[in-house]
Amino acid sequence: MATKTEGPDRLPPSAAHPFIYEINTWAWLESISLEEGTPIDLGSVPKRHWDRIAGLGFDWVWLMGVWRRSPAGIAIALANPALRSDFQEALPDWRDEDVVGSPYCVRDYVVDDRLGGPAGLAAAREALAARSVRLILDFVPNHVAPDHPWTTAAPGLFVQGTAADLAAEPASYIEASGRVLANGRDPYFPAWPDVVQLNAFDPALRAAAVETVRSIADQCDGVRCDMAMLVMNDVFARTWGARVGRAPGTEYWPTVTRAVRETHPGFVFLAEAYWDLEWSLMQQGFDYCYDKRLYDRLRGGSADDVRLHLLAGPTYQNALVRFVENHDEPRAATVFVDGRAQAAAVTALTQTGARLIHHGQLSGWKVRLPVFLGRFPTEPVDDQVAAFYRRLLAAVADPTFRDGHWQLCDRAGWPGDASFEHLVAWSWDGDTRWLIVVNLGNAPATGQVKAPWPDLRGHRWRLTDPTRDESFDRSGDDLVDGLFVRLDAWQWHLLRLDPPQASWSSSRRQTSGRFSSHARSG
Repeated sequence: MATKTEGPDRLPPSAAHPFIYEINTWAWLESISLEEGTPIDLGSVPKRHWDRIAGLGFDWVWLMGVWRRSPAGIAIALANPALRSDFQEALPDWRDEDVVGSPYCVRDYVVDDRLGGPAGLAAAREALAARSVRLILDFVPNHVAPDHPWTTAAPGLFVQGTAADLAAEPASYIEASGRVLANGRDPYFPAWPDVVQLNAFDPALRAAAVETVRSIADQCDGVRCDMAMLVMNDVFARTWGARVGRAPGTEYWPTVTRAVRETHPGFVFLAEAYWDLEWSLMQQGFDYCYDKRLYDRLRGGSADDVRLHLLAGPTYQNALVRFVENHDEPRAATVFVDGRAQAAAVTALTQTGARLIHHGQLSGWKVRLPVFLGRFPTEPVDDQVAAFYRRLLAAVADPTFRDGHWQLCDRAGWPGDASFEHLVAWSWDGDTRWLIVVNLGNAPATGQVKAPWPDLRGHRWRLTDPTRDESFDRSGDDLVDGLFVRLDAWQWHLLRLDPPQASWSSSRRQTSGRFSSHARSG
């Protein structure tokens, strides 16, 4: 039985634009155990580790993969040549015992005993709450492990198969508890061999999902829903067709989110979402959805592609989760190369909405660990990356980035010089004002950026970039009419506007090389 602990009522109000830290729970505890020289679980994590997480400024911690792992899933993984090759690439000295099973092949929604069980999770939640940090856990709506209790106690909750199906498509069906059940899948890729498919159209399954998420909500403050779009009526019908019959008159997610919030007001739902279905999921009850579009455009698009994405309305923007890596994507250090990694991070982590940082990202790790493995490879800390993130997180610790008002800024150029198109600029207004400009191009860019605050006129302002330890004094008229900016490829300005009365008190050095001393007209 889950251990219920006090939750959001004992914490300050949640930030509108939170920072989330994703931790691979099993591998993290293993690394702490090696460091301490004794087994460590969630209930015995030394306080300094929680202090460090809170000290970095995170509002939420996502303990990825706390639920009971599947022995059946482990056996399937160990017999899979492709997975074994992935294990070898990521962890050359891996052993069978390192394969702890996929956290998305859930045997039961009970905290795994090897991670400390329900009592260990309760202690971890208490430690986080004492530091004003909320807790996110996983829910996998589409599938469970083949040895999940439902496969014997409630087999009707699953998409059924036949012996003929199993013979014809052995990679898409599995025998579990004496029945043939479909393997879990999405409509675009082969089935996942280690999980069985739940029938999202079945009213009994939806009722069971409500009770499952309520039990999860007893133990945390929010839930990250894996591949949330797979159980939407149109997607599920497209995936399974006549095998699951006609779609019900109601959607899966409104049924679940409303019922859970009746018993757990304020509980947060976060969706892993793709295929441009984010807005639909927001309408169906999600507080936040992955922003894969921004990630893809930072990775392979142009500055104008990024800017066009940021033109979407504030209701949509405020409910997106921005990131440059997570456990499903390659490490940022291997993707954003040629000097692009820091510019991408500044861009993603200073947007409106939620911001997600993945364990190891702050150290510049390069190995994407398969989720089946419970041990990290030994990787050195990239000191340059670590120093950059220390400065960036210190800057965005300003409450304005959590509860302020975000706005895209206009930028312009001059005849014959189109380099300004590589610039993207936005601002934050709250307890403090910030102006952010990033060159998302491979060459220097020059342009004018207009701050959206007419009341700046008639004063001089100090612009301080804490990520570079630089300050500039500029007139408010220049800021409003169009500040001249020149940035080298993949560089940025993260500028705090200090009020006029404080303009001359800063001890930071003044420089003049990156801005002109006045706005330039066409």
